[in-house]
Amino acid sequence: MRILVTGGTGFLGGALVPLLARGGHRLRLLARSAAPEAEALGAEVVRAPLQDREALRRALEGVEAVYHLAGQVSFDPKDPAALYDLHVQGTRLLLEECREAGVRRFILASSSGTIGISEEERVHTEEDEYPIRLVARWPYYLSKIYQEKTALRFHRDGGLPVVVLNPSLLLGPGDHRLSSTDVVFKLLERRIPAMPSGGLSFVDVRDAAEAFAAALERGRPGERYLLGGANMTFAEFFGRISRLSGVSAPAVRLPSQVNVAGAWLLERYHAWRGSEPPLAREEVEMGEHWFFIDSGKAARELGFAPRDPQETLHATVAFLDRHFRGKADRPAAFAEPRSA
Repeated sequence: MRILVTGGTGFLGGALVPLLARGGHRLRLLARSAAPEAEALGAEVVRAPLQDREALRRALEGVEAVYHLAGQVSFDPKDPAALYDLHVQGTRLLLEECREAGVRRFILASSSGTIGISEEERVHTEEDEYPIRLVARWPYYLSKIYQEKTALRFHRDGGLPVVVLNPSLLLGPGDHRLSSTDVVFKLLERRIPAMPSGGLSFVDVRDAAEAFAAALERGRPGERYLLGGANMTFAEFFGRISRLSGVSAPAVRLPSQVNVAGAWLLERYHAWRGSEPPLAREEVEMGEHWFFIDSGKAARELGFAPRDPQETLHATVAFLDRHFRGKADRPAAFAEPRSA
């Protein structure tokens, strides 16, 4: 099958593109930068931004399926227009061209944050409503909600076969841009001053890629699939990373309101000094929420089977140590790690 992948040079794309190549598919990437790893696998690369309609038309020639992975993970609230332009307007443009080109399958990489965010501890499923009120001050999640709604509307109103996958925090090896593993890196660099009170879900990028590959044939158009490997409180999550890395987890535990107020004061102090705070206020606010999800639907319909989360955390720490912290490789934690 001829497949177009946007965002194929990113963290998820770096795990998915080799899987698709091994599956015998003919690949084409739409990318702003060079993609030597994909080209080495036989992929054709169209160098253009997502908003270039003429380039999209060229990239879609002869294409039967599209993986739309392109996006930007940012929790900076200063420029929501840029996130909206990329995630919503850019996706709408791509959907329009896919409809005109007669694409038979459109697979969107969304986020579990379009479903699984709450102020209290609970586990979310695909049946939950969009948490628009909660994420209204977080432009990233808000833009992903509207991206997802736009894609599903093209399915509902125009018949374009759209499948949405909602991975939680992607961890594992290969995040050369710190787009998703940044929270682990900040812990290793001792930039998290206090223990958050909430909880998160994370998934190994290699397991998420396998679910995306399976969605090509097994995903049901018009459906969403949550992908989470483990739900953990931040205390457990940071505790495990601490034991793997030898870096102490934050010892300070404060009420949620105090954590958020302290982050606001720290942000003001660094603004006065003209420096960057170790942690953005929005990140602290999110740490006081719960991101727990249930991936049962993906397991039943896509065969999603996440690996031991300890293997994922070990691989994440080892990758960050080697590529960002100048430390030697860690001993393998598992005698027979799963293949990517």
